[in-house]
Amino acid sequence: MREALIRPSAISHNVETLRKIAGTPNMLVVVKANGYGHGAHTAARAALDGGANWLGTADTTEALELREGGIDAQILAWLFGPDEDLSAALEANIDLGVSSVAQLHQVVRAVSVGKPARIHLKVDTGLGRSGADPRDWEEFFRSAKQAQDAGHIEVVGLFTHLSGSTGEADAEQGDAFSAALELAHAAGLDPEITHVAASVGTSDSPALAHTMVRVGVAAYGLPVTARYGASGLIPAMRVSGQLVLVKRVAAGLGVGYGHTYRTRAETTLALVPMGYSDGVPRHASNAGPVTIEGQRFQVSGRISMDQFSVDVGDASVREGQWAVLWGDPARGEPGAMEWADAAGTIPYEIITRVGARVPRVVER
Repeated sequence: MREALIRPSAISHNVETLRKIAGTPNMLVVVKANGYGHGAHTAARAALDGGANWLGTADTTEALELREGGIDAQILAWLFGPDEDLSAALEANIDLGVSSVAQLHQVVRAVSVGKPARIHLKVDTGLGRSGADPRDWEEFFRSAKQAQDAGHIEVVGLFTHLSGSTGEADAEQGDAFSAALELAHAAGLDPEITHVAASVGTSDSPALAHTMVRVGVAAYGLPVTARYGASGLIPAMRVSGQLVLVKRVAAGLGVGYGHTYRTRAETTLALVPMGYSDGVPRHASNAGPVTIEGQRFQVSGRISMDQFSVDVGDASVREGQWAVLWGDPARGEPGAMEWADAAGTIPYEIITRVGARVPRVVER
């Protein structure tokens, strides 16, 4: 009675499209957070089929799960705890993102004799999250060169992350990254891969493509920029719920907790067995769009933990039919972008929060 239909062919198509847009030798597709809710292994294989040659995860646990599932492509993981044992990740040939001298030393301690760790040094160029602060860059690069000369590590890459706040801000970060790269070279480092742009940057800051881009949400078909909106990206997820109850009710009936919706006339209510525990955002109460048999309606009343109602008026709907919450607008379905607007959030949150009890059904 609940379903998230996943279309791997859409992910492959999107990656092919994004490769043409980026024009870089390397493309990393981010499959963190269970492949943005689509299933990590499904997303990874579809991305590789579409031409990606790198995969990205937030942490090493996600990366190791890909390895255990038979994925042997290059994987970069960029978050790990200060007490985390990194030896399993290094043995599995997972590249690590390193954001400080302390993290560099942690990686070195985990290295096996004769097998240097592959790392990507991360610099903070203005986002204010992970990455070494500019005041620490010289020491950061000097320490990395010493560790590399000692055979403990191989500096494969240098990277940063854009804020995406404005084009001017991204350009300033690009200049800062160029300065960091010069300092790295001056320290004797020559990273093969440099990467700055994620999905938005790949679209809107093409000058910052460098030798690799990291695409996440765009690979799953969400057109988060105007350029992507015209590029033919295909949403890879359709979330729907089966109508479990359809009933005729009188005018003036309060619907849902708090009675934030009240029927204006005699009407039909359809019950969808999905709620905020399934990832349907409560903030989209009285606003989230659905389609039933191609007809468009709206959530009526508050979204509960497990269910919500839809006032369908006099439309002919019946129990057993399916209400599509979000999917492919080109097929007449609401998009995740619409749900994000209805909930006052971003589409990333909509697709990544689909709950575990919603079965992922992979289209063949």
